[in-house]
Amino acid sequence: MTIFTVAGGCFWCLDAVFRQIKGIDTVVSGYTGGMTEQPSYDEVCGGQTGHAEAVQITFDEAVLPADLLLDMFFTMHNPTTRNRQGNDVGMQYRSALFFITDEQKTLFEDAVAQNQLLWDDPIVTEVVALSTFYPAEDYHQDYFTKNPSNGYCNVVINPKLSKIRSKFAQYWKER
Repeated sequence: MTIFTVAGGCFWCLDAVFRQIKGIDTVVSGYTGGMTEQPSYDEVCGGQTGHAEAVQITFDEAVLPADLLLDMFFTMHNPTTRNRQGNDVGMQYRSALFFITDEQKTLFEDAVAQNQLLWDDPIVTEVVALSTFYPAEDYHQDYFTKNPSNGYCNVVINPKLSKIRSKFAQYWKER
């Protein structure tokens, strides 16, 4: 099993999409890349901790190749906007790939370069070493499934799910 830690806007979106993909074993929403120990959601959203909302994904590369997972990441969010995804604004919503090995760093840098071909504006996704990853509060885990009628879920997450399901249909879990 391989572990990637990625940030690309609100972690509810990333969590919702990656839970639907074949080969993904676990998805944990959390915080990383900041300076406060054990940050809370309110502290992170307040922009005082420097953390990004992120997800830590454990997956089987025999089922889902790492480069394909990264293509999904670059498809589901806009990697050309610094510290912003739609109406979500602040450092906590930055686009970032957090590596744990030199091999991951190279893989992530290559994915940025490859996906740049699909965007007119420069990709601003950070490729940085993973610091401590703090799992978010329980109510953030699998938020979309627990709150399907939430307005944010309907307006923001559902279109991302549709986009990934359409482009990567062969990797979509059947329910």
